[in-house]
Amino acid sequence: MRIDTFIFGESPYGSAYLFRLVNDSGMEVEITNYGGIIRSIQVPDRAGQLADVVLGFDALDGYLGDHPYFGALVGRYCNRIAKGKFSIDSKSYQLATNNGPNHLHGGIAGFSHKLWQAETFEEADRVGIELKYLSPDGEEGYPGALSVTARYSLTEDNALVMEYEATTDKPTIINLTNHAYFNLAGQGDILDHKLKIKANEITPVDEHSIPTGECTSVVGTPFDFRSFTPVGLGINAEHALIQQSRGYDQNFVIDRKTEGDLELAATLHDPSSGRKLEIFTTEPGVQLYTSNFFDGTLTGKAGTAYQKHEALCLETQHFPDSPNQPSFPSTVLRPGEVYRSRTDYRFASK
Repeated sequence: MRIDTFIFGESPYGSAYLFRLVNDSGMEVEITNYGGIIRSIQVPDRAGQLADVVLGFDALDGYLGDHPYFGALVGRYCNRIAKGKFSIDSKSYQLATNNGPNHLHGGIAGFSHKLWQAETFEEADRVGIELKYLSPDGEEGYPGALSVTARYSLTEDNALVMEYEATTDKPTIINLTNHAYFNLAGQGDILDHKLKIKANEITPVDEHSIPTGECTSVVGTPFDFRSFTPVGLGINAEHALIQQSRGYDQNFVIDRKTEGDLELAATLHDPSSGRKLEIFTTEPGVQLYTSNFFDGTLTGKAGTAYQKHEALCLETQHFPDSPNQPSFPSTVLRPGEVYRSRTDYRFASK
């Protein structure tokens, strides 16, 4: 196993580096300390042929501007907060609104657009990088200076492990995820990918994509992925939430055995290549998003014009708008507490 380090380019905050993690099983992962972005994941198919299974850009310049969070470490709060408003201990806060009336994925310049301090590490069964960022009090409107550590490690058995920790000096909110766009075939669309999500319920949303506060059953709906189902089967269904989003863009409530344990949340399989991705997480939810608004105008790696449903995201998370939904699991972090979250991407082929 090894780590290769390259200069990736110049960001507004200084030089960004690209770290290539390689194991002895033939898997390679590239991560940059700009935005904590996963630039590529090369995994073998059933015949041993490598392909890059995540969307993104060849060079740093693509990530510096406005992009759909390709592979990014998203925070301080992933997903949406209604009108960018929330309260802690009867004190109100106003965040940046960058998604219509709402706050999305940390704001105008969230963690996905910051340069993180990086150090590599090697352990007996893995290699990785540790990223650190100190988000100052008031950044994007969030209270408290938040100290964040993100560890990415590639194991010998083809797992990419992401571990997050954070502390704060004032009560604040936090909800971190990675926003990788997966296509296990390496090209084409994901309509024939088969997906299984360990969820009996979703958190439905209103016309602004804000949860209503309910948890509703997936039974009899296009959101029933309790057994392996082709992604394309219900992606154009005559269902209000599907029509509103032009595909899937929905938080699923993971059916957990024990709160906070590392458990299987979702499995994605591409029958054509045999590649399989299992996602384990400590989080209570996972957002399925099927790149519903790609239209060929966004050019990614090797000049590829990304099309609608070219990839899908499975963003492990606490629920959207949790600070304003008392019935949802809390995302409040207080001084003296440690925020911890872990998600594993475990790859195989069959």
